Amino acid sequence: MPEKLPTAVETVDTTYLEGLVGYNASRAAIAVIEIFVKRMAVYGMRQVDFSVISLITHNPGITSRQLCAALGIQPPNLVAMINALEQRELIVRKPHPRDGRAVGLHLTPVGQKLMRDAERTAQALELDATARLTAAERKTLIRLLQKVYLQV
Repeated sequence: MPEKLPTAVETVDTTYLEGLVGYNASRAAIAVIEIFVKRMAVYGMRQVDFSVISLITHNPGITSRQLCAALGIQPPNLVAMINALEQRELIVRKPHPRDGRAVGLHLTPVGQKLMRDAERTAQALELDATARLTAAERKTLIRLLQKVYLQV
């Protein structure tokens, strides 16, 4: 009996994977992250740094505990990040007005300028990454993704 030759794939069938939310979300995230990494390098920011500084920007006085809860970051991981941002003179710690044990995080003038520039860059890169979507589709995509991860 002749030995059966191994099969060769000419065209890759990705149909099954393309029907999975996780696969599509991951592929979309990778595409956006690649652009983000390139454009945010000039600011010395990773995605998590941007998220932390953005929350401080829009919530002056936010505490580390609140940051951890909002971003799903473990406290030990945030400590080093906060210290690094403070060393870069982007943020300062100030006493919390109602909780003597807590400190609020605030942007310095240097941090404010950096975030104005970085948020403009983020807005532009988001538009570039989703250029094939209309504004309405972009809004719908964001809403649908939030329905998945917010689980509400």
